[in-house]
Amino acid sequence: MQPSQRLVQAITRRLIPEHELARLHEVAHRDAGQGYDEFGMHPDGVVLAAALLRGPYRRYFRVESSGAENLPARGPGIVVANHSGMLPVDAAMLYADVLGFTDPPRVLRAVADHFVLRLPWFSTLVARAGVIGGARDSCARLLERGELLLIFPEGAPGIGKPRALRYHLAEWRVGHAELAIRHRAPVIPAAVIGAEEQWPELFKLRGLHPFGAPYLPIPLTPLPLPVRYHIRYGEPIELGRRYAPEDADRPAVVAAAAAEVRVAVEALIEQGLAARRGVFA
Repeated sequence: MQPSQRLVQAITRRLIPEHELARLHEVAHRDAGQGYDEFGMHPDGVVLAAALLRGPYRRYFRVESSGAENLPARGPGIVVANHSGMLPVDAAMLYADVLGFTDPPRVLRAVADHFVLRLPWFSTLVARAGVIGGARDSCARLLERGELLLIFPEGAPGIGKPRALRYHLAEWRVGHAELAIRHRAPVIPAAVIGAEEQWPELFKLRGLHPFGAPYLPIPLTPLPLPVRYHIRYGEPIELGRRYAPEDADRPAVVAAAAAEVRVAVEALIEQGLAARRGVFA
């Protein structure tokens, strides 16, 4: 056993109870050689991510989740959610939430912007946990083998919204709808409440583009605030049953399907905001 593997095991055994470790080892994994899948995911990386996120998920952000029964137990699917918060903590909380509420546990393969996978050290860590780049072929291969994707149609602009536009969706890209139709995968709309307030931003350095990022955010606080996260999943939208695969090549059809998903996410956001008692409650 390599020293890095021993370190990972020591960390995970300290942070995760034995019964939960046993459950996490049931995660489906397709070994492409050397223990990794073709995108770099490794079972130890998934367990390490679960261990590192356990404290923030349970004790710091105190995530409340509803509608997890809408997540498919098996087969392809695309979780589509709003995106916010300066840095993608929302993606991490969704990842931990899906791991915790699916049985056997499913890895939510988050589709990241290109610059994320250029970040030294961090890119390797998230790839081991299951994050992939946004190439269409990569998404298609994962859906064809029955995996669960996480797509933020707002992309990087979502996490850079000004205060006045909190919980208002930015430009809604349509790639998720094209993938859902072409690969007959259900779309599970999701709303994340809390991330908009998690990390106040002082300003953006737009002249700096580290590793291809659109700008360098300067936070007001050194750490995110202990807001309470609320995650809501809506009923699956079966675009693949309503449209033929060739409809994925018709821009008007794809745009209409993406707009339907947007409306569903907006409705979940409104429900979540109406139900919460306060930002920290």
